[in-house]
Amino acid sequence: MSSLPLLKASLITIDRLKKEIQMKNDAKFSRRTFIKTTGAGLAGGITLAPSAKAQSSPESARRPNIIVLISDDHRYDALGCMGNQVIRTPVLDEMAKKGAIFPNNCCTTSICCSSRASILTGMYTSRHEIINFDDDLPPRIWNQSYPVLLRQSGYHTGFVGKFGVGTNLPAESFDFWRGIPGQGKYWNVVGGRKKHLTDIFTGDALEFLDTCPSDRPFCLSVSFKTGHTIDYDPRPWQPKPEFSDYYKEDTVPVPPTATESAYQSLPGFLKNSEGRSRWKNRFSSPERYQETVKDYYRLITGMDNAIGKIRSRLTAMGCADNTIILYQGDNGFYMGEKGLAGKWYAHEVSMKTPSIILDPRLPRTLQGRRSEDMSLNIDVTPTILEWAGIPVPSNVQGTSLVPILQGDSDFLREDCFYEHPFEYAGKIPQSEGVRSNRWKYIRWISQEPVYEELYDLEKDSREMQNLAGNIAFSDQLDKMRGRWRALRRQVKEPAFPA
Repeated sequence: MSSLPLLKASLITIDRLKKEIQMKNDAKFSRRTFIKTTGAGLAGGITLAPSAKAQSSPESARRPNIIVLISDDHRYDALGCMGNQVIRTPVLDEMAKKGAIFPNNCCTTSICCSSRASILTGMYTSRHEIINFDDDLPPRIWNQSYPVLLRQSGYHTGFVGKFGVGTNLPAESFDFWRGIPGQGKYWNVVGGRKKHLTDIFTGDALEFLDTCPSDRPFCLSVSFKTGHTIDYDPRPWQPKPEFSDYYKEDTVPVPPTATESAYQSLPGFLKNSEGRSRWKNRFSSPERYQETVKDYYRLITGMDNAIGKIRSRLTAMGCADNTIILYQGDNGFYMGEKGLAGKWYAHEVSMKTPSIILDPRLPRTLQGRRSEDMSLNIDVTPTILEWAGIPVPSNVQGTSLVPILQGDSDFLREDCFYEHPFEYAGKIPQSEGVRSNRWKYIRWISQEPVYEELYDLEKDSREMQNLAGNIAFSDQLDKMRGRWRALRRQVKEPAFPA
């Protein structure tokens, strides 16, 4: 395992020159190509003296405030800054323009409970053990999560929105708690009036900011329901009325793989899967497709507007220049590709998610970065811990993205492991695989005999041609099988004792 020194947090002052000098003096993380661990081996982090005057004093500026924004089922390409010509996301687009965007960000398990646990802990599903919706994070794992470690080190912490992991919510682990169990409903009655869940979460987030103590840095995690469906509802996505006119005159392009022939090419177990069942309610006709996808876009635009309100409040508080904002989706989503809906499977549209980081402390020369390096949901925790100057627990399997943000070009993850152990009544088949910068290998482990898929992402980014049965690619298939075995052994090592 590599050894990571305790990183000093950047000394942020108004003077940009001092800021750049401090950044140059920051210690570099040592890192591996694939699995990142630390020699610190601490389960609970360290205790740092609380800083003073979070908004204005030099003492507090040594550690930034951090806001973590997580969306639900947000496809990687459902953003203006990702080239989508229909959707309007001006706030997130501006964050990408002034910060950094990771267009090859992937989740390691495409289902909300597992992916959110990975975001919180920096661990693969095999290690944090969250496979089903009722599973709670074991204490030895939760105590190594970024919210717990930041609070132990002096951060004022808050959680707002869908927690998404287990049934016993960890309210006592936060200074401010407005989390909800389960999925929640888009429309709720509050004080005798109907209120949209996005507005409720936004109000809670603003209340957290308004009540933060001035002598400590803060970390706020906001977990939106957008853009999760209400499964099998006649209107699966339910935006606020003020966005109902959005996209009325637009025509949403239908994916090239959303065809009957693409569906017919699927193996039988996918033809009869939950993804196909949910497709029927959402995308079964051209009219239905336009109706439902536009509602999905309207929800995302409403969330983008809410993020704008949070950013405006930071400016009004005078702390925007020392507050890092990280935005990420928990998993991707099929919009009719291959005749499917939902997520779960390892195809690109299900595995890839948006990822944007806005660090206002960085100089202008590092703004607007578009990193083609493959990043993962398990990278969130080590990135946050590095910002806060906290040792990364040895159980963490992700890698800090701070070197990329600081212009370090030698970071490159060659591949990643994918796993989906959740199975639902035979309708969501279990799968594993490997995604490299060029190749995708999917292994459907619950099938007998095992069914395999192989794609050349460089030539076939939409994964339209399965090469697993092509003898010309048998050597590449064997190579990917070998890599799957090797990564599987590494990923499935049990967590070390806390």
